[in-house]
Amino acid sequence: MSHIIHRNLRRAPPVAVRAAGITVTDSAGRAYLDASGGAAVSSLGHAHPEVLAAMHAQIDRNVYAHTAFFTCEAAEELAARLAADAPGDLDHVYLVSGGSEAMETALKLARQYWLEAGQPQRSVFIARRQSYHGNTLGALAVGGNEWRRAPFAPLLIDVPRVSPCYEYRERADGQTTEDYTAALLRELEDAILAAGPDNVIGFVAETVVGATAGAVPPTPGYFRGVRKLCDQYGVLLILDEVMCGMGRCGTLYAFEQEGVLPDLVVLGKGLGAGYQPIGAVLARTPIVQRLRDGSGAFQHGHTYMGHPVAAAAALAVQKVIQRDNLLGAVTVRGAALRRMLREAFGNHPHVGDIRGRGLLTGMELVADRDSKAPFDPARRLHAAIKEEAMARGLMVYPMGGTIDGRRGDHVLLAPPFIASEAELAEITSRLKDTLTSVLSKR
Repeated sequence: MSHIIHRNLRRAPPVAVRAAGITVTDSAGRAYLDASGGAAVSSLGHAHPEVLAAMHAQIDRNVYAHTAFFTCEAAEELAARLAADAPGDLDHVYLVSGGSEAMETALKLARQYWLEAGQPQRSVFIARRQSYHGNTLGALAVGGNEWRRAPFAPLLIDVPRVSPCYEYRERADGQTTEDYTAALLRELEDAILAAGPDNVIGFVAETVVGATAGAVPPTPGYFRGVRKLCDQYGVLLILDEVMCGMGRCGTLYAFEQEGVLPDLVVLGKGLGAGYQPIGAVLARTPIVQRLRDGSGAFQHGHTYMGHPVAAAAALAVQKVIQRDNLLGAVTVRGAALRRMLREAFGNHPHVGDIRGRGLLTGMELVADRDSKAPFDPARRLHAAIKEEAMARGLMVYPMGGTIDGRRGDHVLLAPPFIASEAELAEITSRLKDTLTSVLSKR
């Protein structure tokens, strides 16, 4: 019996013993196609030789040095690389050990920014329903994943929430995309005014919504409107790109496709592509300059922040992405995957929507295609799909509660950037067989 507190306390998962490319093999010799990159993490697949070599080289030089005493070359070079590749004046980088830590860091940095500006009354974050920003308490508080939040709600700060930009479900019949977008922006403005603009620290949103709603992209002009409102009312714009960033959507930063510049951007997952635990916050120059001119320090820190081996791994990942033109591959392969999915499921009576950007793709499942009625949550369709897919040697990332935290099911696909068209076709085929098998069971 395992002594690990596994995610499922009634069943231990298979034991992974090796992985290469887009395939993971367990101790029984079963191979699985990694169609979700774990949780949209493994952008370069598994066992990439150049990333492994960079980690070994760093281990030979220096495994760990606490940042209260030292910086290290790998962390400095990684930060310089991220800043150089980011638009505008997103020139300052804070390295941590994962996405939730990065979100906590962004929240605290945003709060301290206003403290240093002589505005201590600012204590409100505004966020969106059906969002996910991490599992630590601050991140859960701004997140809108109700299933994850519910047990810990008494411990969370109060966060006003506005509607997600979720066109498939929430744009009314007869309403144009432009009118729908304008309504969302009015709702956000109303929330800022209700809280009092001088009390608001920032607005937090995923550029492309990840696991909670299943690869939901914003409507055209939505984030330009959000940026305009934040500027108008003096509110910071904090974009969460833990899942959708670092090339997953076809540009290194997903917000590049929106024509906006956030004040803070939160990174994780694909930053280190699973080779080491790492996350980051990028901040615009005025944010950091205010702290530098004021107290002179950010009142925050973690033991393993800026870890040399993690930084070396992430730096190697970024170099491979650029050298091998993998951003272009993501765009091409993502379009190919959605074409394959539409060919396989475009007329499927229980597939309501196929959406996403780059190699972040979601398929929303419905009991009735015309009415968009969801399956009964008691059926736990998403869980059955995951189990059946694993039995067929396929790793996908299904979730329930797509609509409101209780109703709705979707499947998220986020294969590695190196996946071939033949591998994407095999993923599609196995997923089709999985859905056929699960949906045939009543």
